[in-house]
Amino acid sequence: QVQLVESGGGLVQAGGSLRLSCAASGSTFSINAMGWYRQAPGKQREFVATITRGGTTNYSDSVKGRFTISRDNAKNTMYLQMKSLKPEDTAVYYCTARDRTSVVGLPNYWGQGTQVTVSS
Repeated sequence: QVQLVESGGGLVQAGGSLRLSCAASGSTFSINAMGWYRQAPGKQREFVATITRGGTTNYSDSVKGRFTISRDNAKNTMYLQMKSLKPEDTAVYYCTARDRTSVVGLPNYWGQGTQVTVSS
């Protein structure tokens, strides 16, 4: 089993920056990728970014060029540096992880979520 805990959410004005962190524990050796999803009120959950154990990254078009995902494998910690934030980025952000048991490569471990609110 893998446990994920997010931190770093908060309130920020449009154009500002935040850095989210996700600490993984448990059977972290089994993780082959980690990432971030988000969900705004009344909307479906959407993909934000992923990073593999080897360091390959992918981003959604909506955040590309503004967000940077990174990881420290030794510390079992993943980060999402968010800059040039927009009100549309307001959502609960979820840390995710994937191992070989995942379905169609989707995350099978989820954190509790951290709220990011961007004011206009």
